[in-house]
Amino acid sequence: MAEDLNTVILTELRRLADAVERLAGPAPAVNDWDAADCFVWSPVRSHLQPVSRPNRVALKLIRGVDRVRDILHENTVRFADGFPANNVLLWGARGMGKSSLVKAVHEDVRRESGVSLKLVEVHREDIASLPTLLDLLKNTPHRVIVFCDDLSFDHDDTAYKSLKAALDGGIEGRPENVLFYATSNRRHLLPRNMMENEQSTAINPSEAVEEKVSLSDRFGLWLGFHKCSQEDYLTMIDGYADHFKLTLDREKMHAEALEWATTRGARSGRVAWQYVQDLAGRMRIALDRAG
Repeated sequence: MAEDLNTVILTELRRLADAVERLAGPAPAVNDWDAADCFVWSPVRSHLQPVSRPNRVALKLIRGVDRVRDILHENTVRFADGFPANNVLLWGARGMGKSSLVKAVHEDVRRESGVSLKLVEVHREDIASLPTLLDLLKNTPHRVIVFCDDLSFDHDDTAYKSLKAALDGGIEGRPENVLFYATSNRRHLLPRNMMENEQSTAINPSEAVEEKVSLSDRFGLWLGFHKCSQEDYLTMIDGYADHFKLTLDREKMHAEALEWATTRGARSGRVAWQYVQDLAGRMRIALDRAG
């Protein structure tokens, strides 16, 4: 009888232990900084997922944005060397290489400096978990660029408050080994109609908008990417052609590239790359943008 009672008690204890474990959620992961130079933040387990083969372009292949490229590169070099540097917002036209530039500059500076410079991407939907990520990063000996691609906020979205707090660093201040880079199609990260609605319904319209617009002010550098001119577009095409040794007659290539852009209704770095992919495919030439 006593043996049966003990069995029942043990069974119940195991059931309760399993229930508590489920409520507690998954255990935090062990993060291995040596596994890669680029990571993706997974907040569920506080895990930095290593990216062994990042999708990036060699810096020398990014054309038509020379000034912003040089500014971002210099800011990143200063940060890698342990000197003051600014959080950066890269904003503007779609397809002009904003996210590609961030990844390319990170790799170029990491190689040149020899510093343990890591890139951690945070998905837009995980912005609210930034305080947890910063708490993890402040104790690492590495210098870390936290990167959020295509950052923007919609009406009634309060996640921007977490980003504001993270950029300011709260009472502790932003960890000195962490810098924020973000890309967006919007200069102020908010849609114009959202700001107009705030103005029309608020008791004090200027204060209502100031609360949200002030988010972009937390970025010390604003780097603008504007629509691509035909000259810049063809310069991008030529750069790719020279690098990958695409031997098609240059005049014919330009004519094809312009027609390709016309069918897409836009000229941009992305469109230039799509044309080059098509041309290389027709010529049976393999492409490696990271080289």
